[in-house]
Amino acid sequence: MQQQPQRTCIGCREVVDQNQLKRWVLTVENGKSIPVPDPTRSFAGRGAWLHPNPDCAQRAVKRGAFARSFRTNVDVSALVSESRAKDRTQPGKPAFTNVQPESGSEN
Repeated sequence: MQQQPQRTCIGCREVVDQNQLKRWVLTVENGKSIPVPDPTRSFAGRGAWLHPNPDCAQRAVKRGAFARSFRTNVDVSALVSESRAKDRTQPGKPAFTNVQPESGSEN
């Protein structure tokens, strides 16, 4: 059995097999360096590795891990706004929580 290469998640700092992490690379849009996922792991350049869950992404943004990994200034505002939008509309969770559950006594 062949051993998988190990990578460190920039969010939680856990070392795991690289097939458990997503690779991110930088792209330049409107003069800003923006991290984007590299699902095929084929884009050129330095990569950053991150678990595919919102908690690790939030930690990475909060700690400035993208900028440190890429060794340059990184605009993570798109990741922050995307994370907030997902928090508001996660599948299985209502977007608004002000609706009270039924008591069952109306029948």
